[in-house]
Amino acid sequence: MHPTATSWRTLARRLIGGGLWCLSAWLAMPTAAATAAEAPAAAAPAASAAAPRFPVRAVDDAWRASLPREPEAATRAYLDRLSPEARAQSDAYFEGGYWLMLWNALLGVAVAALLLWTRPSIAVRDATRRLARWRWLADALYGGCYVVATWVLTLPMTVYEGFVREHAYGMATQDAAAWFAERLVELAVMTLVIGLSVSLLYAVLRRTGERWWMWATVVTVSLSALGALVAPVWIDPLFNTYKPVEDGPIKRAVLAMAHANGVPADNVYEFDASRQTTRVSANVSGLGGTAAVRLNDNLLRRASESEIRAVMGHEIGHYAMHHVTKSLVMFGVVFLAGFAFAAWAMRRLLARFGARWRLPSGPDGVADVGSLPLLAAVIGVFMFVATPITHTITRTMEAEADMWSLNLAREPLGLSEAMLKLAEYRKTEPGPVEEFVFFDHPSARSRIEMAMRWREQQLP
Repeated sequence: MHPTATSWRTLARRLIGGGLWCLSAWLAMPTAAATAAEAPAAAAPAASAAAPRFPVRAVDDAWRASLPREPEAATRAYLDRLSPEARAQSDAYFEGGYWLMLWNALLGVAVAALLLWTRPSIAVRDATRRLARWRWLADALYGGCYVVATWVLTLPMTVYEGFVREHAYGMATQDAAAWFAERLVELAVMTLVIGLSVSLLYAVLRRTGERWWMWATVVTVSLSALGALVAPVWIDPLFNTYKPVEDGPIKRAVLAMAHANGVPADNVYEFDASRQTTRVSANVSGLGGTAAVRLNDNLLRRASESEIRAVMGHEIGHYAMHHVTKSLVMFGVVFLAGFAFAAWAMRRLLARFGARWRLPSGPDGVADVGSLPLLAAVIGVFMFVATPITHTITRTMEAEADMWSLNLAREPLGLSEAMLKLAEYRKTEPGPVEEFVFFDHPSARSRIEMAMRWREQQLP
């Protein structure tokens, strides 16, 4: 996944509600394979990416030749290359994310409650209506103010999660000033995008009455598709520099796989993620004419040609299997259920507390942009509870892309080596319930075992 994805998704989780979920939708879609970095930034020594603080025992061709044929034994041989210290670090990092999911959900509800019960939400609504001649512009201004207020109120958590924690685990490479500058750019983009999204959403809500929840789903899915189309062209270059990969065996191999699988790309691009993170990453992003094959410089420096072929085969698989389109459909069903829940919950909450919040009850209250914090809180609660479902959607597609890579690149050992690199920040051997609830990608054990089962069937 592109290195900006997780930081955008973290902010989106705190802003979730109504049209704001368009951002988290396209950011969560599996258009990328290998990894995501926690926070984009700039101006750090790129060389730091070459020496991550996560040692994996090196092996040679003799070790690979002696690898057991039996899948479970071969999988264990790979996992045993991780030292107990490395596994403990990886487990601690990933398990800490379980609590962050909860704290982010609670923080989103707390921010919404603060804005509603202390009434700044209504004060801003009234002010924007006095300032703006057109209702759509007033709603857009309100949406932008909501983004800024949420950003400010959640900044301490953002600093801890995106900067302090990443440095503590040796995954970030930028200094505080560069990191914060990137956050300001992110805020500017989010303010514009979400402001316009809120304006569109509430224009629709005012015209659809009791069936608003169905039309809100249409708006969200439509904005998600638009985001997937334009983000690679207009947003990603704000955080990274893209340049063509040098001509050579890797570029030729990746382009050959892409062309053989219908990816309309004439080049392979490298982006400078080492300015931000030590993680490896790649993606085939965009839709139609905006499709682009991209991998980060960490992957080029740290991975062998067979690993790169395996990772890019996975990415190409996402594109070839139309996972973006399928995600729009499946997440659309989740959004539909979420908005239906919101319609039920908001009707009751506005009937009981609407007068205190200076909001009308019924559809008029839902269509009032001042109720956006309430919509955000209700949708946030629903999406938190639905986490196992959304994770399963993404995790299933990631497993499909792994299988596509095995059949396309035919690099089971390369794919397994790449999975060990991803173990830097993802727990390698979770329990089945743990993996179902918390993993949006299969665990390293699951992915390596799939590769070893494929290998077993291909060996003479």
